[in-house]
Amino acid sequence: MAKRGMLIVLSGPSGVGKGTVRKEIFSQEGNKFDYSISMTTREKRPGEVDGKDYYFVTKEEFENEIANGGMLEYAQYVDNYYGTPLKYVNEMLDSGKDVFLEIEVKGAMQVRKKCPDGLFIFLTPPDLMELRQRLINRGTDDIAKINKRMKTAVEEIEMMQNYDYAVVNDEVPRAAEKIKTIIRAERWRVKRFLPDYKKQLGDALK
Repeated sequence: MAKRGMLIVLSGPSGVGKGTVRKEIFSQEGNKFDYSISMTTREKRPGEVDGKDYYFVTKEEFENEIANGGMLEYAQYVDNYYGTPLKYVNEMLDSGKDVFLEIEVKGAMQVRKKCPDGLFIFLTPPDLMELRQRLINRGTDDIAKINKRMKTAVEEIEMMQNYDYAVVNDEVPRAAEKIKTIIRAERWRVKRFLPDYKKQLGDALK
């Protein structure tokens, strides 16, 4: 039976660049992570593809998944649902593959309760003024919605204490490299390494 894979969770405030950093990591050679595509009820942005960037569904479809216990995590954020389908994640982890989640902060806290052995990384902006400018430059929200996102971002940054690591997204390639370094180091933490050796010791004494 394959050793269960590692769950890697990347989250942070809206507009911090989670998707951009994740795409940078996945575009590089040697990437062995399996990306778990999130489900959302928000509208597609220009260039996004259903089943690649997100699974785009209706509010009714999403709420049916919640009622049927089909979500690992979910959150309602700025009037839209975001979440992670449970079945796919478990199948990948059980097959020995590492699963990479890029999710909102509230969702990450749900995953933390269900999967405390996961690796949780918080992506943060250099400062809040730059975060606001990124949201403006993205051009997808009006000022009222940007102000709402900024209020939420302040609350989310205060939750950084619940993560294992924090990475400042000042430059995308540098942030991606820091995250890859964290993942490499995490594989050799004693709590992940020791169970295999305990099993070997038990087998050796039979």
